[in-house]
Amino acid sequence: MATVRETTYDLLRALDLTTVFGNPGSTEEPFLQDFPADFHYVHALHEASAVAMADGYAQATGRPAHVNLHTAPGTGNGMGSLVTAWHNRTPLIVSAGQQSREMLLMEPRLANRHPTELPQPYVKWSHEPVRAQDVPAAFMRAYATAAQPPSGPVYLSLPLDDWHQPADPPPQVRTVATRFAPDPRRLREFAALLTAAHNPVLVLGAAVDRAAAWPVAAAVAERLAAPVWSAPAPERAAFPEHHPHYRGVLPYAIAPLAEKLTGHDVVLVVGAPVFRYYPHVPGDHLPPGARLLHVTDDADEAARAPVGDSLLGDAGLTLAALLDLLPAADRPTPPPRPTPEPPGTGDPPDADALFAALAACWPADGVLVQESPSNLAALRRRLPVTRPASYFTMASGGLGYGLPAAVGIALAERDTGRGRPVVAVIGDGSFHYSVQALWTAARLRLPVVVLVPVNQQYAILKSFAELKSTPGVPGLDLPGLDLTAIARGYGCATRVVDALPDLADALTEALRADVPTVLPTPISTTIPTLL
Repeated sequence: MATVRETTYDLLRALDLTTVFGNPGSTEEPFLQDFPADFHYVHALHEASAVAMADGYAQATGRPAHVNLHTAPGTGNGMGSLVTAWHNRTPLIVSAGQQSREMLLMEPRLANRHPTELPQPYVKWSHEPVRAQDVPAAFMRAYATAAQPPSGPVYLSLPLDDWHQPADPPPQVRTVATRFAPDPRRLREFAALLTAAHNPVLVLGAAVDRAAAWPVAAAVAERLAAPVWSAPAPERAAFPEHHPHYRGVLPYAIAPLAEKLTGHDVVLVVGAPVFRYYPHVPGDHLPPGARLLHVTDDADEAARAPVGDSLLGDAGLTLAALLDLLPAADRPTPPPRPTPEPPGTGDPPDADALFAALAACWPADGVLVQESPSNLAALRRRLPVTRPASYFTMASGGLGYGLPAAVGIALAERDTGRGRPVVAVIGDGSFHYSVQALWTAARLRLPVVVLVPVNQQYAILKSFAELKSTPGVPGLDLPGLDLTAIARGYGCATRVVDALPDLADALTEALRADVPTVLPTPISTTIPTLL
């Protein structure tokens, strides 16, 4: 008779979940023993890195990923990245060990006291099977739950003595729909409002990219002769940013965002929250006279929107259906946005100069992963994203995601055979949150490039302090960090880019390497404005 472990591994094979991200612990060893040769264990040195790597891998492959954590402490270590996976809408199956069932009543060491509550509210479903025999079926339900919209992480707590128990007959391997079409009547109402609008505008979010809907989004914008904004603080790019209709990224505060939309009477938001705000700058959510139409695959996202009328549906399917209903607009094409002024020539350079130099040598099929909050506006201004599925960051606002996510994305590029180069722009503050991810990248010989703008401070927090008039906050400076020594210690190549003319050669060399490369680059310590 097959064991629970054997039946579960067969199910994982059938679901194409043969890559497991994790950091092993005692309560996971019965699951991991005699690890099958056809599986790949991606070893991270910290659970937060394991979750973020799995997140990047799942987003880049477009499939759920499996990450295995160590009971309650390991789940706690991974919670920051789990919060990001929730906000990123990443389908993750998070399994964690649990102490032996025979001892749980006594709450022994490493027991997860409230396993289904611990990861809440940042999972779609949390479960500890009542019987050992329910473990395989729990994985099947977890897969279906994680994949269906709105996709997201799920959590399974699995007692260590379950794995060698005799199994029930294996669960049926099932497929689930991951997209759904909008209500036709509601869709016609939206189309009529857009057709009658004098000056409509599109605001697009990450779900457009997840739905591979760039072409139809561009077609809708052209049909409406409407400008296009990226939703504030987007985790993925949703529109070709060299397109003449593209305007940039909306600010993530109430009053400044509404000001950007002044003059528009209908605002169509597709695949994003309404809206993702950060600092509180009060005002009206929309300019006077504007009406907002919201398309989302998440009923909760629709319910919490402070303004607007909602339509539930997949971003790509809804845009395609709208395109069929919209006549060509009888209005002039919106004027192109102004070209940024040339960057300054300071020494050290500012972020604009660095990213202009990066744009000049950017690989045509490159994938950008960013976690440099204070430099983000300059990065988006100087380096437009022109290909789908080529920009990734954290929707949560929590640091520590970008570096391990880049490792997971680079692994996905290898495993899928696409082989696109991955370049991560990680601030020197963010770099140290999950720096141990470099070891995994070096062990896997992934040629990911990590460009680190070095300003020796948490500049984003200084920007926030200026906006909110909170002087004298401690702990915002980061002196004495030797990035090259740390990178070499983890097995990476490294080269300090002291002069911007050297960046192109350094990037070319790094992309040709068979190990990860860290490129620290000193930049100005001037504090950018937050908005």
